[in-house]
Amino acid sequence: MASVDIYTDGSALGNPGPGGYAAVLLSGDKRLEISGGFALTTNNRMELKAVIEALRVLKGQGHFIRLYSDSKYVIDAFAQNWLATWQKRDWKNVKNPDLWQALLPLTNLHRIEWCWVKGHADVPENERCDVLAKAAASASSLPPDTGYSSPNT
Repeated sequence: MASVDIYTDGSALGNPGPGGYAAVLLSGDKRLEISGGFALTTNNRMELKAVIEALRVLKGQGHFIRLYSDSKYVIDAFAQNWLATWQKRDWKNVKNPDLWQALLPLTNLHRIEWCWVKGHADVPENERCDVLAKAAASASSLPPDTGYSSPNT
């Protein structure tokens, strides 16, 4: 299977506020940019949504993925194995359980190396994701984030 580099970012204009997510997927000479937004959401939700949507567009299974994010929330959940603890607690007191539960099965389809990159540090693809996510958050007529329910998410 293919090797894929994925860069992701999320943005909320206000937190909560209108939000956007974006990803840049690179494999060989192929490049795909995706983005989307919601009327009211949080930055952490958009960071997760970026990863989910990037993994959803991949065709097939078993890809080796290097996934780059400037979100410690996303990266540390995997690097520090927070997810196993959250699952054992049946997702009690976990923020954004709907998105974590959507993400987990997607991660099981591939071999993923979770890579943290410092935001706004001139990493070209991370910077591109930031631009795309902010543009998506600024779009008009954004749909609701049906999973967002309270300012504590």
